[in-house]
Amino acid sequence: MSDVLTALTAVLEERRQQADPASSYVAQLHHKGLNKILEKIGEECTETLLAAKDSEHSGDNSELIAETADLWFHTLVMLSHRGTSAEAVLGELARRFDLSGLDEKAARADRPHR
Repeated sequence: MSDVLTALTAVLEERRQQADPASSYVAQLHHKGLNKILEKIGEECTETLLAAKDSEHSGDNSELIAETADLWFHTLVMLSHRGTSAEAVLGELARRFDLSGLDEKAARADRPHR
């Protein structure tokens, strides 16, 4: 599974650095800046939430899966824009893997929150 994330991360980075915004959606997002990328994440988050509610009633998860893919994609663009990657997020998830969710949440409570 992480092979897909690794490959996608590489493509996103290449497009961030080399692609023309006139011909690449990813380059266009980077060119427009972080606020535009965050706006897209907000849109995709809302669409994902709505798809989850719809799937609960219909029993069909296809739209939920598609919207989650859009959300993850735009989140990966944001990470690329900020100079990091899915690998860093996977590393953080791996670090948390053997922690109790409640213990991990309590540890975060000790850190300053914005």
